[in-house]
Amino acid sequence: MQVLKNTLRALCAIMLTGLSVSAEEFDSPEILIIGDSQISFGSGPAFLEFFSDIKSHCKPNAKQKKDLKRLGEMRVGVIGVRSSSIDSWTARSGHAKDTICEVDPKWKVNAGTYGFVNKTGNKYVQIGQGPEYQFCAPQKSPLEEMLREGYYDPKLILMSFLGNSAKRWANDPTAAVRDVERLMTQLPPDMPCIFMTTAPAYKKKIVDLRLRAQENLMNAFKTTGLRCSFVPGATPETVAANQGNKAYFRLNKDGMVKDPYHPNQKAARNFFALEMKQICTAIFDQIAPTKEQS
Repeated sequence: MQVLKNTLRALCAIMLTGLSVSAEEFDSPEILIIGDSQISFGSGPAFLEFFSDIKSHCKPNAKQKKDLKRLGEMRVGVIGVRSSSIDSWTARSGHAKDTICEVDPKWKVNAGTYGFVNKTGNKYVQIGQGPEYQFCAPQKSPLEEMLREGYYDPKLILMSFLGNSAKRWANDPTAAVRDVERLMTQLPPDMPCIFMTTAPAYKKKIVDLRLRAQENLMNAFKTTGLRCSFVPGATPETVAANQGNKAYFRLNKDGMVKDPYHPNQKAARNFFALEMKQICTAIFDQIAPTKEQS
């Protein structure tokens, strides 16, 4: 029995050593973007390109160039998980957390990833599999597990969600407040953060619902005092660009829009061009030294 106990202790020590080495070898991206399936189906490359070259897009002045140095090498990681939203990333158990952590029964992958967190030629991954995606642990939310000590430690985090909670947020402003309050308790208090709602859809009915949801979510950020910069993705300009524009959505063989929810890569590039000023302002607001001192 004692021999068995000693053997088990030795195995545990080996396992713990392996975990420790793995944690030490992991390098965190300095800029982290997390979002939903819009990243997987269209906006992922646009996020990566924009944040990998902030200086070119935002044309910083002398002070802003100095502030950008706070982001180090600006290694960018982009992760978009299927039908996820704030509640998915902050839930410690249940169906919402399963959206992030359960293996997709059909495709066996549930996320699209780009940049520093994906060293392979395949953008599709399953969260929970691979050293870059260990976000699932009992009684902890994916966000808490991602941002645990020694793992992800971004100098700027951007979250991009809307559609998967649109009905709940649009119909119940208190639900938006609850989600933002929970997010507030799980984000490190000194971590610069931006929240940007996703790009408009093809159909007016979908857009109208999301506009109501966006308004309630924006108010929730204000009433809870969450310090993240809020960038509305649905604006008069982006709605005019996307709504009813077949060229910005995937079509079937008959030329009809087959997916009205996910704008394509062409649409994503235009979206970033239209949102550029707001995004740049949010970046510089968040990384300015006075932000941490306030």
